[in-house]
Amino acid sequence: MDLPRSFTVRESSHRIHNPFNGEKLAVLGRAPGPAPGARVLDLACGSGEMLCTWSRDHEITGTGVDISTVFTARARVRALELGVADRITFIHGDASGHVAEDPVDIAGRVGTTWIGGGVPGTVRRLQSSLRPGGTILIGKPFWRREPPSQESVEACHAGSRDDFLPLAGLIERFGTLGYDVVEMVLADQDSWDRYRAAQWLNIRRWLDSNPDELAPAFREELSTDPVRYARYEREYLGWGVFALMRR
Repeated sequence: MDLPRSFTVRESSHRIHNPFNGEKLAVLGRAPGPAPGARVLDLACGSGEMLCTWSRDHEITGTGVDISTVFTARARVRALELGVADRITFIHGDASGHVAEDPVDIAGRVGTTWIGGGVPGTVRRLQSSLRPGGTILIGKPFWRREPPSQESVEACHAGSRDDFLPLAGLIERFGTLGYDVVEMVLADQDSWDRYRAAQWLNIRRWLDSNPDELAPAFREELSTDPVRYARYEREYLGWGVFALMRR
């Protein structure tokens, strides 16, 4: 049970595995106002930057779960670097089936919603680990602009326009599920650029020293992805993290 090697190569230099920078992650950490000792669960935690920096800055305790052995190993190293290894635990495992043993104050899936098969299932999954009155953090793409063609839809990693909603529609969707949106932190085009361009550099450096079976696919990706990103994804696709509280 692990992520494909191509994914870990592509994101090999990333501490944050989504289009956020450290400043936006810090803003997100201040939004729910966690008290010292607050318990946080981060499903599909990646390299653990959210939990580690929040523990350093807000003295939270927490657990991160991720399917990648590479990322969970990095997360443990990061916890040691920031002096929070006594407060943060990282587990290699399938986040889609994980429920906290004891209810937590903040439960998050700060990425996409695959763990629950979409927004409703992911919200239910996170709610199952949350104490009454706690906060859910959920990351989700949305349409910044209406994509003009099926080609543009597919270039944004969607099968149809219905796979994502406009920002206002996404917020309304949370409401229909019985949740108030109490904060949102959105990626901007610059944070998208930093995230995606770093992937291209990671691929190029890997290609320069690793002519193995992944090389042809990576060579094709590096030749076509920057143009596709600039033409479609950068213009039409947004992403953000939304803080929800149950009504």
